[in-house]
Amino acid sequence: MPLIYLIIFLFVIMSVMNLIKKTQEGEVNVNLTKIRKSVKVIIPVVIIVLALIKCIVIINPGQVGIIVLFGNVKANSLKNGIHIINPLASVVRMSVRTEEYTMSIAGGEGKMSGDDAIDALTKEGLKVRLDLTAWYRLEEMAAPKVYQTIGINYEAKIVRPALRTAIRDAVVRYSAAGIYTESRTEVVQDIEDALTSLTKERGIVVEKILLRNVVLPRKLTEAIDTKQAAEQEAQKMQFVLQKEQKEQERKIIEAEGIKKANRIIAAGLTPSYLQWYRIDMMKQLVNSPNNTIIFIPEGMNTTPIINIPAK
Repeated sequence: MPLIYLIIFLFVIMSVMNLIKKTQEGEVNVNLTKIRKSVKVIIPVVIIVLALIKCIVIINPGQVGIIVLFGNVKANSLKNGIHIINPLASVVRMSVRTEEYTMSIAGGEGKMSGDDAIDALTKEGLKVRLDLTAWYRLEEMAAPKVYQTIGINYEAKIVRPALRTAIRDAVVRYSAAGIYTESRTEVVQDIEDALTSLTKERGIVVEKILLRNVVLPRKLTEAIDTKQAAEQEAQKMQFVLQKEQKEQERKIIEAEGIKKANRIIAAGLTPSYLQWYRIDMMKQLVNSPNNTIIFIPEGMNTTPIINIPAK
């Protein structure tokens, strides 16, 4: 809008200057009275046009418009779209989209330059550093109140201090090892609840807390790594013992099966069966084309086996 006002203003000034120039050069036979009449007509027209333009306000998607008239903030905000307002009022646009505030260990990633991760004390008094991101947005209906009581820089005035307080209030209830391992989800939820409690009366809606990294003291990190390595080794040994136990059970089952099979076979090995089996084997050897041995039936006073050399 300011650009449109500037263009119209420059157009009017150039038109008047051009008319005066032509009058001085004698190109147009116009006297001073006519010029004054023309100016009296042009100025009201320009004012009316500017007033009409000033009445039309367009609010872009993801924004709300705050109406300020004579220093007073109107309670109702303007939603996205086109609106007709008092030409004497001004409109301040504020975003209601999801915003992010990152407190990062790495410089250049967060809102603040350099290392912006926050230090907090745990239940046992150890210092931990948290690298996290908060998703939040401005509540649309509360935008006029936020603008009137806080201003447009509510991120620096409210979000950052409240987030730092919420982190410290949540971390102090947990041990350092717990934050690093099994209590990570609970810590994030406590930070989110604490931040919501601090900002809900200020017209700011907390959507999500993302815990990106936890930095523990070096000695504690080494102790946790050693403990985890020992637990993994113990789990590995437990697996080996379970495997050996299963193998032992398998061998016992196999031995019992063999034992039962031998009993069944032994029960079937009668003298008659053994004699039949021997005769059958002799028959197969006699009928073999490469046979060089002759079996003599038992009970006869002869040599049981005669070796015949192969020809």
